[in-house]
Amino acid sequence: MTILDFVGNTPLLELKKISQDTPGVSLFAKAEFLNPSGSVKDRAARAMILAGLEQGALVPGKTIIDATSGNTGIAYSMIGAALGYPVTIYLPANASAERKRIMKCYNAEIVETSPLESSDGAFLAVKEAVAKDPERYFFPNQYNNDANWRAHYNTTGVEIWEQTGGRVTHFITGLGTSGTFMGTSRRLKDYSKDVHIYAVQPDSPFHGIEGTKHMGSTIKPGIYDETLAEAFVEVNTEASYAMARRLAREEGVFVGISAGANVVGAIQLARTLPKGSVVVTILGDSGSRYLSDSFWVEGV
Repeated sequence: MTILDFVGNTPLLELKKISQDTPGVSLFAKAEFLNPSGSVKDRAARAMILAGLEQGALVPGKTIIDATSGNTGIAYSMIGAALGYPVTIYLPANASAERKRIMKCYNAEIVETSPLESSDGAFLAVKEAVAKDPERYFFPNQYNNDANWRAHYNTTGVEIWEQTGGRVTHFITGLGTSGTFMGTSRRLKDYSKDVHIYAVQPDSPFHGIEGTKHMGSTIKPGIYDETLAEAFVEVNTEASYAMARRLAREEGVFVGISAGANVVGAIQLARTLPKGSVVVTILGDSGSRYLSDSFWVEGV
């Protein structure tokens, strides 16, 4: 076995204390921070790399290259190290120091881009680099690669359906590349047309929820289908920070900012639902990737 064999099959946690805010509605969260590199992005990165190998696009001598806000870059770095391929990652300079250090531990090369342009700037920069030397790189292009969402169609959605015994009534998660949302939602809808699909979105284009896009003000991923979500649930950055702290202190679940945002959105949704509803969301990564951020100290 290799480290790639341990991607997926993560637990589904019931947030019993947090769900006291939503009596009569069950709240579950997929513990994606337990993937081997520490985030949900392991699923898509593995699928895209394996597809590249199968199609002959990734061959010895090529470098894996892509743009990321951090977590997919870590996943690529882990997989590249395991398979023996060099990895170059473009990401905004204001990505957390912990994520950059993790990638460097896997021996990945990091190219930092303007923090003012967020992940969009990193994406445009990596496209320019690949265009200049296409034979040097394997560019999975996570924002436009169908293997991204299909990874979740084939795994995450199946796991949630099985782990809830088909009881899931609502699925809600944030949007980055949108792969987790698209693939999981499509699979759950295939199981039952009665499953309701919602997307979490920051309440402002200027937000601090890393890894999450405000779709109205950013480059939309090619794999994103805006008709799939029944509605957006908008969440506040400070509320997301507070929820990340609360999950650690009340549930013993140490997760990152986007996970906090997802749970805030799930609670907001759950408060509108009838008793007996079962809401599932995603805990995308570990809080250890944000330890240098001051929000862990309440009131800062």
